[in-house]
Amino acid sequence: MPDLIEKLKMLEERSSSLEPNAYERESSLRLAQAYADWFIDGMEDRPSYKAGNPDISRLAIGDKQLSLDEALKVFREEVNQYGINAASGGHIGYIPGGGLFLSAIGDYLADISNEYAGMYFGSPGSVSMENELINWLKGLFGFPDYAVGNLTSGGSIANLIALTAARDKHKIKNDKIQSSVVYLSPQVHHCIQKAIRIIGLEDVIIRDLELDDFSRIKADHLQKQIEVDHSSGLNPFLVVASAGTTDTGAVDPLNDIADIAEKNNLWYHVDGAYGGFFILCERTKNLFKGIERADSLVVDPHKGLFLPYGLGAVLIKDKEALFHSHHYTANYMQDAADPNLPLNPADVSPELTKHFRGMRLWLPLQIHGLDPFVACLEEKLYLTDYFRLELEKAGFKIGPEPDLSVSYFWYETNECDQNEFNRTLMQNIHLDGHIFLSSTKIEEMTVIRMAILSFRTKKRTIDSCMEMILRCLEKTKTQFGIA
Repeated sequence: MPDLIEKLKMLEERSSSLEPNAYERESSLRLAQAYADWFIDGMEDRPSYKAGNPDISRLAIGDKQLSLDEALKVFREEVNQYGINAASGGHIGYIPGGGLFLSAIGDYLADISNEYAGMYFGSPGSVSMENELINWLKGLFGFPDYAVGNLTSGGSIANLIALTAARDKHKIKNDKIQSSVVYLSPQVHHCIQKAIRIIGLEDVIIRDLELDDFSRIKADHLQKQIEVDHSSGLNPFLVVASAGTTDTGAVDPLNDIADIAEKNNLWYHVDGAYGGFFILCERTKNLFKGIERADSLVVDPHKGLFLPYGLGAVLIKDKEALFHSHHYTANYMQDAADPNLPLNPADVSPELTKHFRGMRLWLPLQIHGLDPFVACLEEKLYLTDYFRLELEKAGFKIGPEPDLSVSYFWYETNECDQNEFNRTLMQNIHLDGHIFLSSTKIEEMTVIRMAILSFRTKKRTIDSCMEMILRCLEKTKTQFGIA
């Protein structure tokens, strides 16, 4: 026994550095705050994109210990230095995450307290907070009180949960898989196809639906295709609509698709990961009529509410379909298995171990209120208008008027291969890096894409972006010998 006590004492001393004292905590927080101030205050002076590769040797885990100051230097030079600055207002290429300061405070408090947000028994407060956020979302999108939901890591897992429920509701398994039909827009987010494979439905029949001139699903084509598939002895069971596509920001005709889904007994899923929160804007709220009729809905607060990456949400009306795959019990969990307790997040998600994500949304909503979020969303719509007007004035061609804040443009030329010219223009924009844009293909045409959603994107950002585009246009013309 004395040897055991001595061993425990020695191990406690060796591990004591894992619990810094008050002075050490204060010193660390000062360094972290100084870094945050440098990062935020200097954001507009740094490029939104910089090509390059980190020095892996500085990131590798070795025997040498670093001070926090030294570790932050590595972080700045090897992580924050390269790639897309996703917190920057100049990130208007892909759908950006945000980076609200109060969300960082929320995550800090969630990590310090280490609340376990998977089971009500483990943390009634954190689970209740997340359930109240789900209730708030249900009210916002017109979902009934009996609907259930989950705060996920993002849209990919949220969509996976929803499509799993659709599969189980319609009992798509065994031989039924190969005769079952899913209806999608060609512009649906690729996480939908990934989810279909992951949940064992790789062999279902997928119908890519026709789109109108604004990249929205043609509802009449959906109905005709369902009729053809029924007459062929197939089993239509799922239609996925988008409330804001990634490529063009299109909002499918949600109410018309709801009519068709109800008529044909299809599970109706709406992916609103990017665009869902534009329902808050007076200008765009009518586009979302019918979203309340969906069987399941996905939205991403880390997009439309400007939070840091890592928070999506799914709402589902059929609790039993959702429980079929996700609700399970274990002997060691019997203390927490009280049917009279509120819903456990672990019962409606693949996750049992679950980060307390709710604080990163709850805290900003409580402190800021909703109005600044709505103002930011409306600002993005008008910035998209402004950007398109400036591009037209500069001689660019622009895509159809977008539903939301994603659009595209290209430079039209007959003096060389137009696609090659626009690809080179895109490369020059990336080399410049002042503002980050991306490219996509629309009907085999290479176009440059804008995705205006960061709360830090302002008119001055767009003005700066136009200056960069014109610089890069002149460089590209010179490369192609165009006067």
